[in-house]
This record gives sequence, C-alpha cells and structure tokens, in this order.
Amino acid sequence: MNFDTNTQTPPADTLVTHHVVAQKPGSAKQVCVVAQVDSGRCDVLVCRREKMEAGVLRWLLFVALTAWTLGDDGQVTFESELSSKPAQKLSKYGWYANVRLQRFHIQEQTAIARWVFSVKRGHSFNCGQHNVSIHLRWGAPPVINPTETVFPNATLWGPSLSLTLPVTSQSSTTFNLSDPAPGDWFVAAHLPEDDGRIEQKGFPSCSYYFQPQLSVRRAADTPVLHQGTVLTQTAAPDRPARLRLFVPEFTSSLSVSVAGCSSGEASESASCELLLRLGSATLQHGQTELNCSGVSCSASLSNPPWDSWLRVVVENQANRTVTFRIGSNFTVGCKPKSVGLTADDDITKLLGKSSVSNATATRNGSAPAPPASACVWSVPVLYEELDVLSLRYAPVNGSNVSVMETHPTLLTYPLPPQATGGTLNLQLTLNSVRNADTCVSLYLNCENTRTNATLGNNSIVACFSAWAPVLQLNHSEPCRTALFGGYAVGINVSVPKAVVRLPFPQSTTWYLTLQLLCNSSDCGNASVVSVVPEVSVSACVDDCGPFGECRLLRSYTYLYSACVCSAGWKGWGCTDGSTAQSYARQLTATMLLTLSNLFFLPAIVVAIGRSYITEAFVYLFTMFFSTFYHACDQPGVAVLCIMDYDALQYCDFLGSICSIWVTILCMARLGDTAKYTLFLLGALLIAMSMQLDRKGLWNLLGPILCAILLMVTSWVYRGVRRRHCYPPSWQRWVFYLLPGALCALVGVCLYVFAETESNYYYTHSLWHILVASCVVFLLPPREKDRKALGWSRGFSWRWSWRPRVCGYTLCESSKDELYTVT
Repeated sequence: MNFDTNTQTPPADTLVTHHVVAQKPGSAKQVCVVAQVDSGRCDVLVCRREKMEAGVLRWLLFVALTAWTLGDDGQVTFESELSSKPAQKLSKYGWYANVRLQRFHIQEQTAIARWVFSVKRGHSFNCGQHNVSIHLRWGAPPVINPTETVFPNATLWGPSLSLTLPVTSQSSTTFNLSDPAPGDWFVAAHLPEDDGRIEQKGFPSCSYYFQPQLSVRRAADTPVLHQGTVLTQTAAPDRPARLRLFVPEFTSSLSVSVAGCSSGEASESASCELLLRLGSATLQHGQTELNCSGVSCSASLSNPPWDSWLRVVVENQANRTVTFRIGSNFTVGCKPKSVGLTADDDITKLLGKSSVSNATATRNGSAPAPPASACVWSVPVLYEELDVLSLRYAPVNGSNVSVMETHPTLLTYPLPPQATGGTLNLQLTLNSVRNADTCVSLYLNCENTRTNATLGNNSIVACFSAWAPVLQLNHSEPCRTALFGGYAVGINVSVPKAVVRLPFPQSTTWYLTLQLLCNSSDCGNASVVSVVPEVSVSACVDDCGPFGECRLLRSYTYLYSACVCSAGWKGWGCTDGSTAQSYARQLTATMLLTLSNLFFLPAIVVAIGRSYITEAFVYLFTMFFSTFYHACDQPGVAVLCIMDYDALQYCDFLGSICSIWVTILCMARLGDTAKYTLFLLGALLIAMSMQLDRKGLWNLLGPILCAILLMVTSWVYRGVRRRHCYPPSWQRWVFYLLPGALCALVGVCLYVFAETESNYYYTHSLWHILVASCVVFLLPPREKDRKALGWSRGFSWRWSWRPRVCGYTLCESSKDELYTVT
C-alpha cells in the first residue's frame, strides 16, 4: 500500500504518479502525470493544466494504460481497465446522507489499482479554499466520524483510509494500491462539518463537484499453485512472480515454501534476495511478508481464509533474474462431521420444529447435546430475510446452544452483499437454567441444574471473526485469523450478557466460536453450559434511539442506512448528548414558532374591517396551518401533529405565498372581476408550483414579482390618468407604505440570509411577526363604493318571485319578473 505525494517515489508496479512542477507566479498550476511500466522500462510523461476537462483526463489515463500494458513481456499477461463515475455535488457533513458514496468493483488477481480523485468548483466567484475529505474502504461503506462524536455502547468499528484534498478552483490527487483485495471498494467524499447556516434553495452558493476514476492492471492467466505441486518460476527485478492458490474449507494452517533459488551464476547461486507476500491489501489489514535470504524459505499462515483464493507474490530484490521452485501445503486440523440439512428435510417442518424447540428450550433451559468425541461441534443455522437491510439468524435446533470445555462450538453466518449497508448485531446471553437430561446423556456430573451455580468463576469466551473461524480459544491465543482480526466477547456469572454491534459489515461468511474456559484444570460441575447466541442484521444501531430516525439511503443500486438526529443529539446512533437541547429549550422553540403566528390576528381584523373578506380568509388559513406545521416540525419531544407532516408543510407554504399574492393584488386596486380572477388563477398556479418544488426560490419570488408588476402598472396608469402621484396622500406613504415595505424587506432578509440551525426558532418567529405586521400596514383602506362585509353598493339580499296564474295552471314568469334586485 502506498500513497503518492510530491516527495515519495512510487513502487515498481505503480502506474501513475502525481507530481506538481514549478510554475511562474500567477500562472495556472501545471500537473505532470508519469506512467511507469516495469520500474522505468517504459515511461510516459504527460503534463496538463489544472483546469483540464474530465475528457482529457480520461484520455490521459487511457494513454498511460496502453503504454503500461504493452510494456509487459513476462510469464503473466496483464489487462488494463478503466472505470469512471459521474461527478456529484458535494455537501457539508451533518450526517451520513451528506456523504457522496461511490462503489467500484475490482476483479480477482488485480496487480495494482489507481484511483484519481478530482474536485472542481461549480461557480466562478471566489469561495476561498475548502478541504474535501475522501474515505476509502474495502468490502463495505466506510464508517466515518468527522465530527468526533461518541459512538453507541458496544459499537465497534475500524477507521478507513482518509485523504484530505485542498480545493480552490480545481484539484486532483491519486492513490495507488498494490495487490488490492478483490470485491467492492467504496469511496466516500464530503466537505467539512456543516456550520448550521440554512441556505435557501436557488440562491447561488459555493458548490464543488467530486468525480472518482479507477484504473486497474489485472493478471489474466495467473498460474495456480495446487496442493503438493511444485512449480518453477522466474522473478526479475522489475517483474515479480505471481501465483494463486485455493484454500479449501476447514483448513487450519497453510504453508508456502520457496526452494532451489538460483540466478544462473555459479558464484552467486547461493544468495537470493526474495520477498514472499501472501494475501491481498485491504487497507485495514496488510499482507503477510517474509524476506527470503538464501536458497530456501517458508511462510505459514494459521487460520487462513476459508473457501477463497489466496494471492502469492514473490518479488526479486536483487539486480538479476532468479529462478526458484515454489510449493504449498495445507493442513486440516479439525473437520466436523456432516451438518446442516439433508435432501429429505422439509424447511416448513424444520421451522415449525425450531419454534417448538425454542419454546421448550426457553421453558426448560435445555440445549441440544454436542457429541462428546468431536473436535468441534458445528451448529447449523438458518437465516430469514425480514425486510430491506433486515436479517435474522437462528440455530436449527433451538435458540440455546451447548458450550463445552473440551472442544469449541462453531456457528456459521453467511452475510449477503445486500446486507453490508446495515448493522450486524451479536448478543450472547448466559442461560439461567440448564437441562439435566443433557448432562445425563453425556454421563456428566450434573448435581446442580442451575448454570449460574455450575459456572462458578469460569467464563465463556467467544470469537466473532470473518472469512475463517478461530478454533483455539484460550488466554494466550488472540481472537484473530491469519489475515483478518476478530472480535472477542466474554460472559460469566457477573456479566451474563454481551453485545457487539458492527456498522457496515463486510460481505463474507462470519464465524462465531464458543468455548468454556476454566480458571483451573478442572471445570467442576460446569462441563456443559447453555448459551443463547442471537445474530441479526438491522438497518441502524438500536433503531437510532429516541432522538433519531433511521433513514434508508441509496447510491445508484446500492442501499444503505444512517441515522438522522434531532434536538441537538448527534453521533452514529444519536447517542451523543453533548449538544442536546433541554426540554425547556424545546418547549420555548415550539411556543415561539407557533404563537408568533397569532400576529396574523390583527391582519385578519383589519382585513374584515376594511371589507376584504377573501383576503381575511387567506390570512386565517395561513395562520392556522403555519401554527400546526411548526408544532409538528419540532425535533424534540414537544411535538403536536394534527395530520400528516407533508400535508401540513404543503398547506403552510401554499398559505404563505397566497397571502403575499392577495395582499399585493389588493394594493393594486383592480376591479372586482380582474382581482378575483387573478386571485383564483394565482392560487392554482402557486398550488401547482408547490407540488413540483415547494422550497424552490422562484416559487417565492415568482408570485411576488408578478404581483408587484401588476401593482406598479396599475399605479402608473392611475397616476397618468389623474396627472398626480398615486397614492396621492403623503400620509399614506409615510405612515403605511414605507413601514410596511420596511417590515417586508427586513423579514425577507432574515428568512434568506440570517437563519441558522441554532437561531432558527427566534429568527423564523420574527419572520412570522414581520410578515403579519406588514399586512396591517400595506392593506389599502376600504373602497368608496364598498359597504360593510365587502358587498358593492346597489346590491341587496332582497329578492322576490312573482308567478302568474293562468287559470288552474302555474305559468312561467318572464325573465324580468323572476328576480327583482334593488
């Protein structure tokens, strides 16, 4: 593993090295890319300006890959591949949804992988310098903690590779990895921590776009090293020997031997300098390396990964070509008997049997008896898919599992790739009762049927590992395999329960090994102990607790989950309360945001008093839904929702824009027909735009600008016709229009520029007050031809119907006689 900087020298297999060359002051930065093939046998030097486009960069990588491939002439044929992801806009980190996640797939026997990370600024105005954080992990999305918050209890995670890229206008960096592990690799990128400022959608802001690209060099015909077979290989200083071998299941140890090393020169035949590497690079765990000085050497691995291909690389550290023989041998230390289901087993009956067995085991505390003569007892496990990112595992013969001191108990949990976006949970519980029939069937001393009593000072140790199990559990052996680490768990009488949570686990087979560990040579009555292992996959850690919500996220076809916290809580599982809001602050915020809408009452009273009944009902609608929307929008416990949150938000936004629309049209002094037609037309168009994008900038500015244009046109027309400024009264301008416009301007500035997450509850409350107050100032006085309640002069509720009598029949009245309007 190596990371390119301006001062480091890339290894022999490095494809591209990123260098920054000297430049004149004020000139654009020039970046040179050097493609090296076989440690300098073929070099390609291409320089580019920092503002080069993505297409030029892809062409550059293609040229480097072509020269790279043509330079190979050894025993293995190499193929080159290039993959690129579309650019995505970066966000400031607040929670995991702000991370831009990309997934790359690396095939088997890839010799080297090179990532190029490019960041480009979206706008031309100066935004200063920002640091873009890039995280890289194999097998699952990276678990990151840029805000340094507290993780939930019993949550274990390993740090991923993190890079920091300073960006002004456009920058790029590279990362080279030799012998990468095959499978999915995840790249995550984000801007620094969110400062809490609320940016209105549609306003120009500093935007940065992130685009990763991957180029790989893969060995297409790597020789296979079989068990007990010896191959003759050649290693040059610039061309290592590459092989692979398959590790079958139940392998306890593996050894790879190199012998007969010679360079063809008699004087130097006894001196070989070889470097033997086993395994692949995963960033979290390195490869096993052995320096071979002399004619022969051997490297061994304990608990190698089961049922997988293992990479073997032999590098020549001398300045001459050497020839050697290489062979492998593996040992099966303990192979359990046939376990699991047979062809005659019925899954439905088996599940029903398991349910009955669970109920019986819970009542009696019994567990199936392990064979006394086995070296390891393998318990078959069934798993059930419950929902998206939700799996449940259960032993076939019941929830209780017997654990002995003589040999370990092994449970296998295959984890599918679609479950890596969730959380793998393990809970071990010491059963309080043990069935005496189990002990009798094994001819054990079971005078005490209470597990707590028989366990005494002894304990049960467990190792939860991936790729291979650890079958020897004691005080001296760590919980780790040859290439990967495990998670050790212990329970006893004083600690009867243990929990392990692994966010974003890797997709592989996980193994749980249990064994009774005695403090003395004799375990006494604790020969068999019953344990309840519970393994499951959930979307989030503990469902994000009471102060968070688990959200399902998607990156193209990949699904993963994360917690969004509320009320000042933060962290991976919303358990960090260092900045949590108190109940008094939550209640204060709710009261301010809801009661501030009561300032619409004076506007409603003024509108009714001036005979603007339609406008008054619009203000009443806005006040009602704004009040209950903010009562439902609170992040803490002081929440009241009278209907669906989305419906409340829609009505609040619709009422707010309609209130501004009808107020400005009312100021325009249009005729009744034109005014009410525009009222209805504007309400329909605003409702449509709210459904499309209710938080868009032009959904607010569009109706306002159109209404102001109509108002100014009407005022200019009246002023030209009367040959006098309209409105004609200076008192109207000084005491009503200017204060109302000032309230509206201050309110809009607060809404657009001043709101942050911390001051939202009082700045937005002030916005409510200013908007409601400006309505009181801006509503024009009652029209002269309009009476109370807004009905025009000359119209009355009185009407009459005068039928004519035509003999014994009722004749139709004429049109003039049907209604009499006074």
